[in-house]
Amino acid sequence: MADAASQVLLGSGLTILSQPFMYVKVLIQVGYEPLPPTIGRNIFGRQVCQLPGLFSYAQHIASIDGRRGLFTGLTPRLCSGVLGTVVHGKVLQELGPGNIQKEVSSSFDRVIKETTREMIARSAATLITHPFHVITLRSMVQFIGRESKYCGLCDSIVTIYREEGILGFFAGLVPRLLGDILSLWLCNSLAYLVNTYALDSGVSTMNEMKSYSQAVTGFFASMLTYPFVLVSNLMAVNNCGLAGGCPPYSPIYTSWIDCWCMLQKSRGNSLFFRKVPFGKTYCCDLKMLI
Repeated sequence: MADAASQVLLGSGLTILSQPFMYVKVLIQVGYEPLPPTIGRNIFGRQVCQLPGLFSYAQHIASIDGRRGLFTGLTPRLCSGVLGTVVHGKVLQELGPGNIQKEVSSSFDRVIKETTREMIARSAATLITHPFHVITLRSMVQFIGRESKYCGLCDSIVTIYREEGILGFFAGLVPRLLGDILSLWLCNSLAYLVNTYALDSGVSTMNEMKSYSQAVTGFFASMLTYPFVLVSNLMAVNNCGLAGGCPPYSPIYTSWIDCWCMLQKSRGNSLFFRKVPFGKTYCCDLKMLI
């Protein structure tokens, strides 16, 4: 019980600290670019035309809504995090203790069993918390059109149910689930391969090395599955009555597969060194920057 409470408190603290980062990332993902590009240098020192990064973007939001505005959507996100942690723990408890090592002799079979157990718990948590995730995204995206359609948690629930029914709470669920599952299997499989074949079991710091490999493979897996996150977020706000999810600002997608096919490039993958896409025009004249 104490462990669950500590996990909830730690998760809530991290959620609060990362909220401005999440806010900026979501607005970038939907393609909102309120600031003109600037001349900067990439990591190799070459001069390039870049879009404003995280801090410039956050400063722009704060200049309009104040610093408190950077925490828009925090309440439903906190609810999602707390509920997800509780559901995840309960499902793992119902699936039984982690005594798989005694039941399975092969280490790879053990990885499969453990990953399957974790996949069920994560999927259940995602399914239960997705309505709060949808509300979080929509409360952020309404910054684009300066709307106030999704301001309170209860009002947002009523609005979604009245306009879209039960299915509205699960917009973008399928690609999000697929991304989570694929990321989990990639992470655990790659970590197993690295720990088994790349690391020498005779190293004294083997446990520390394996923990590092788990973190690296997790980061790599999240990069590979980023398109699922992007498509899920776009579908969550698509055609919801907000300027950021409707024409002429955004096309109407018939399904998440249609959204996937129409996206030529990922958006919001980098928040610090953001290069201007070729042929993209913005509110300022690029000739004035050169």
